[in-house]
Amino acid sequence: MFLVIFVPMGEKVNRVLFVNSEIFPYLPESEMAKVGRYLPQGIQERKKEIRSFMPRYGCVNERKNQLHEVIRLSGMNIIIDDVDRPLVIKVASISAARIQVYFIDNEDYFRRKFTFRDAAGKFFADNDERAIFFARGVLETVKKLRWAPDIIHCQGWISHLIPAYLKKAYKDDPIFSSSKVVLSLCDDTPAEAFADGFAAKVPFGGLKQEDVPFLAKADGIQLAKTAIQYADGIILGAEDIAPQLLAYSRERGLPILPFARETLENGSYIDAYNAFYDAI
Repeated sequence: MFLVIFVPMGEKVNRVLFVNSEIFPYLPESEMAKVGRYLPQGIQERKKEIRSFMPRYGCVNERKNQLHEVIRLSGMNIIIDDVDRPLVIKVASISAARIQVYFIDNEDYFRRKFTFRDAAGKFFADNDERAIFFARGVLETVKKLRWAPDIIHCQGWISHLIPAYLKKAYKDDPIFSSSKVVLSLCDDTPAEAFADGFAAKVPFGGLKQEDVPFLAKADGIQLAKTAIQYADGIILGAEDIAPQLLAYSRERGLPILPFARETLENGSYIDAYNAFYDAI
């Protein structure tokens, strides 16, 4: 393992946007879902403002978790491959943590009873479009909230298009003009290939197809490299990260926070992540 020394730069980080693929208790208590649950709370307790997002998968029980639609944030359409898809925003509270979670919803993409694979374990054919919709849905919702994040922390492969959209399509938007991206590389990288034509569906605003070269023939590794291409810092969120992702992160000269199992187990990772945000 390599050691990276961080030298604080710029103004203090006050606002952190968390974009997660999993948050407990809405999904089972995996390591990623636990970080999605407890990290935002810990960062808020360290006097930063936070917002937290995840997809509204069909397996999330709306009644049990008291989700409700936020009408003022819903109502816009996101066009993917020339088809208009309604964006629905829902919210729920984790009262013990005193935080809210925003859910990106769409009947075509997120109402099925599984996350990324069907009952037989087959990777959904439209997972590329689901990632596009989720990324753009998060950023459009944050714009509507008129809440300018200093750091956007992406965890989980379905968030991996956010860095590219932020740096290309939203770079001139005053809400995001000062935002930086922290990317957690986790052990959820899909081995399957995405559908042909992924790269052709991604362009929006200032983001062109030539800006996402890794998506020409994309699997989970190529999607993760696209996220690294536009990230400002990398957190290793698991022990076994693909060597090509580590190599590309180092090639980009990005600050990297190494993985430390003991900090996840005792909760001290929150202080390490907090310091990393301030150093980016």
